[in-house]
Amino acid sequence: MSDPFKQAAGNRKVLTADETAEGRLDAWLTAQIGEEFSRSRIKALIKDGQVFLRGEPVTDPQRKVRTGDSFELTLPEPEDPTPQGEDIPLDILHEDDDVIVISKPSGLVVHPGAGNWTGTLVNALIHHCSDTLSGIGGVRRPGIVHRLDKDTTGVMVVAKNDIAHRHLSLQFADHGRTMPLERAYQAIVWGRPRSLSGTVEAPLGRATGDRTRRAVKRPDSQDADEAITHYQVIERFHEKPDATAFASLVECRLETGRTHQIRVHMAHIGHPLLGDTVYGAGFKTKANLLPGEIRTVVNGFGRQALHAFMLQFEHPRTGEIMHFEVPLPDDMVELVEALRR
Repeated sequence: MSDPFKQAAGNRKVLTADETAEGRLDAWLTAQIGEEFSRSRIKALIKDGQVFLRGEPVTDPQRKVRTGDSFELTLPEPEDPTPQGEDIPLDILHEDDDVIVISKPSGLVVHPGAGNWTGTLVNALIHHCSDTLSGIGGVRRPGIVHRLDKDTTGVMVVAKNDIAHRHLSLQFADHGRTMPLERAYQAIVWGRPRSLSGTVEAPLGRATGDRTRRAVKRPDSQDADEAITHYQVIERFHEKPDATAFASLVECRLETGRTHQIRVHMAHIGHPLLGDTVYGAGFKTKANLLPGEIRTVVNGFGRQALHAFMLQFEHPRTGEIMHFEVPLPDDMVELVEALRR
């Protein structure tokens, strides 16, 4: 196999596909460049128009590579793998020598990763806690024992030392089955579940061809992880005599803690979250059936309508049961009030 690299000026590179080249562009480029850049970073470069073929940008990461293709791209400087402290405001609900409990706002990524190397909760915690933050979670996830999606709001606890990290990690791994950990969320979903309370027990795994999305899997699938969500309908909006409704406010309690669990489970039973463009995009047209003012609020809600309103855990040092609740954030309050009208 001939060497596909020809070094151009600076970080500009030219990579030529030989007769053995095959597969998706993002995967092939990642294999050629090596471990310095992850596939997600290469994919981001492609989508950003930084990869060229015959002088034209190639923006589809799934494009098939063909023998003789010659791609030009500019590689950015490698990212510093160690997060730096940043003065980002935190809404602190409780803090002591072992733990810090915060109310996370929408838009805040929990830890650094592809596309979000700065401006994360970890950067804020490093600045706030200085040298006390636990490192057990890894360099990029110090003190983190659980997480919320970027656009999900609500209560989070972070460990400030190794003992607290181990103790809290055990509680989250137990999912409240034998320990006092409890987590509860409020979500606004399309429609009204037929049963006003119930349990969704559906294994989850990675969606085919997409590393970031999750999907319900057959129980015997190799990548199927047990996932159980208990839900209860709190309020129905625009309910009709046939027991259907335009939307519902639902409380969800997790018996397991899989990525995107509530979002996937509610979509699985036919009631995805309002604002969820990943698992509920097909429902967005329902907003067109609403009156003008309400339609504007619903269409303008720019995230999944999910809020982690309650968290309970055992303090890792004192054994005290710590219980925290935070009300719905302003944007979800506005959405609820609009749906009531």
